Amino acid sequence: MRTVTRSKYYYEYRSIEDELAVEPQTQDLARIFRALGDPSRLAIFQLVRDCCGEDTGHSSDELRNSVSEIARQFDLSLSTVSHHLKELRTAGLIKCERRGQHIFCSVDAEIVDLVAKFAES
Repeated sequence: MRTVTRSKYYYEYRSIEDELAVEPQTQDLARIFRALGDPSRLAIFQLVRDCCGEDTGHSSDELRNSVSEIARQFDLSLSTVSHHLKELRTAGLIKCERRGQHIFCSVDAEIVDLVAKFAES
């Protein structure tokens, strides 16, 4: 039988959000900037942002947003691109949708507006 011992500091730990009264919008912005802090994720986000269209068909721009095409453009493995896309999705920056055998990514316009408003203020 294995016992787990914890230091006295384990029980005293509280996250910084518990310590500070941080607004939800501030937490969202921090999550967004953490995700964009990685150069590869920033480049992937820029590619998806530049290729996004308003229509829902399979345009040539949209096909460039498939996970396999993103991996091809950056010469990265699918697993690496999937990891970066997961981080961008978790931050709320992009949305991913499966269509057949492909997964297509698009930028969440509301989040981009939130970041733009923050940058302007």
